[in-house]
Amino acid sequence: MVAVRTSFPYSVKVVENFFIPLSDGTRLAARGWFPEGAGPVPAILEYLPYRKRDGTRSRDDCTHVYLAGHGYATIRLDIRGTGDSEGLIDDEYTVQEQLDGCEAICWIAAQDWCDAQVAMIGISWGGFNGLQIAARRPPALKTIITVGSTDDRYATDIHWVGGCLSKDNFDWSSTMFAHNDLPPDQAIVGEAWRDMWRQRMEHNAPWILTWLRHQRRDDYWKQGSVCEDFSAITIPVYAVSGWADNYAESVPRMLAELSGPRLGLIGPWAHSYPHDVTVEPAIGWLQEVLRWCDHWMKGRDTGIMKEPMLRAWMQESVSPRTCYDERAGRWVGEAEWPSPRIRHDRLFLNAGGKLSSTAAPGPNVSICSPLWVGLAAGEVGRYGGDAEWPVDQREDDGGSLVFITEPLTDRIEILGAPQLSLTFASDKPQALVAVRLNDVAPDGSSTRVTVGLLNLTHRKSHEHPELLVPGARAHAVVDLDDIAHAFPAGHRIAVSLSTTYWPIAWPSPELATLKLFCGECALDLPVRPPRPEDAALRDFDLPEMAPPPPVTRHEIEKHHARRVTRDLLSGLMTVDFPRWTYKKEMHDIGQVQTATALVRYEIVDGDPLSAVTITESSVELAREDVTISHRSTGRLHCDAENFYVEMSLTIGENGQTVFERAWNETIPRDMV
Repeated sequence: MVAVRTSFPYSVKVVENFFIPLSDGTRLAARGWFPEGAGPVPAILEYLPYRKRDGTRSRDDCTHVYLAGHGYATIRLDIRGTGDSEGLIDDEYTVQEQLDGCEAICWIAAQDWCDAQVAMIGISWGGFNGLQIAARRPPALKTIITVGSTDDRYATDIHWVGGCLSKDNFDWSSTMFAHNDLPPDQAIVGEAWRDMWRQRMEHNAPWILTWLRHQRRDDYWKQGSVCEDFSAITIPVYAVSGWADNYAESVPRMLAELSGPRLGLIGPWAHSYPHDVTVEPAIGWLQEVLRWCDHWMKGRDTGIMKEPMLRAWMQESVSPRTCYDERAGRWVGEAEWPSPRIRHDRLFLNAGGKLSSTAAPGPNVSICSPLWVGLAAGEVGRYGGDAEWPVDQREDDGGSLVFITEPLTDRIEILGAPQLSLTFASDKPQALVAVRLNDVAPDGSSTRVTVGLLNLTHRKSHEHPELLVPGARAHAVVDLDDIAHAFPAGHRIAVSLSTTYWPIAWPSPELATLKLFCGECALDLPVRPPRPEDAALRDFDLPEMAPPPPVTRHEIEKHHARRVTRDLLSGLMTVDFPRWTYKKEMHDIGQVQTATALVRYEIVDGDPLSAVTITESSVELAREDVTISHRSTGRLHCDAENFYVEMSLTIGENGQTVFERAWNETIPRDMV
């Protein structure tokens, strides 16, 4: 439970809106919190498209008032074309967005309330653009704190997983599509709001049409991927994520590749700031932000840089469940990363389903998985509720090859990214493989520890894929997501391989059969030995935040359920994920916002070309002067050669339709 703090060293002045002018005449809308009587102070910037006025308002107040009350000027800035900012938004993480951010930092640093030092903080989008702007080196930017973000837009985001089309690609496009045409607030921009709104609705287009035209790791994905040149970032970086989030693997990569001062923190959390979590234990994250910023911008010895480079939550074994509100474990630390202490144990996939420390070549084994493997796999990235974790893995193991150790005689803890080296042959030119590392309890129940996928045409390169030669021996390495996990004595370690994992990954055009060469395939397991110094790690403070603004959250009928259904006559299988269902009344700005959404995945067992993703989104924004509505639907389907994208949009004002548009696009498949 987060404690709400109301008393701070400084009283805080809130400025509801001010505009930051850009060199091309565009003005970006900002909300600010300023410590009264502190004089010029360092500034902390959070830069997002999620509407400061009515989108992230509650979170902003809880965070920014707290930081401002401790002597920082804090700014929440709307990206060009979003919220109350002028201009139009074309895509995520654009060069224009980054250049605008650099200009905004320069402007902030020049204000009389700022001491010419700026930090950036952000989760998800705000964590991405913090890294991207740091790589552009605006002089006033002194440090960044990046949470739930990535250094590699192709490898670690919601678009592609191991070169496979991610379930979240079309889903996220539909989510942004439902918000990109919402109007600014007349109370902020005046009578210009209607013209700005009209420009947004006419400009709004499904971003999936761009993303799906870049199925390889080409220049589109390299732009904004700071891994292309880690040396460009020289300022201190604090990189943070959670094991339940799909961005955790970027933290160890950044620690390994950045050369400047850096720290990494990975908790058990989902996609959230670490003080306001759905998966406990929460920590005093805002106090950590102050320790970091005080060290780098106020010259105070807070001790933070004397702590291990990587601090991670070592998760204890748990029984499989679809939702966790807490993960048992303990904090561990590594002084450097990669850590020379990590031991890489090699376990071979041998005949008879054995996972052993010695290779034993034997009869080869084959697998052609049914399309129901993965139906209950949960989410790619999680927010922490609504059955987002995978079920008992015995269900998916029924359509997989499983290799398993003998019961462990001793406890084994792992920290890092397991890898599976595969020697195989495919009967089709295109195929994928899903690899799950599971913790099998003495009663047989199986919990997924981590997972990795690979489009096998990408086995040599995500940039230059190659078709498989049917029947020919091939080699691939599958990277599983980084994890910290303890396998208890008496449990068994299992590796499960399947050729489908719907809906996490879009299936290959044909159901492929993979032949594995037993004794030549092996799992690399990053085993972490005990570290006595862990017992002396500093305890995190208890979580705190400032009070939220006055908001009433109304009960709303849930139109959609989180469920998996199978029609045993037709073979049709359906996976439903409800999205963004809420009704909130923001009393301080006189606005009510209501939203419902659904993403549905359908497929007929035995027919990979029957795969369909369907989205429905509804947003209503009610102010004293007007009620605005957005309704959109989407459908992504395929044949062997193409993807097909269908979208429809209806925008209303006071119950009357004022704008409609539809899209029906064909995009060739590129070995996906």
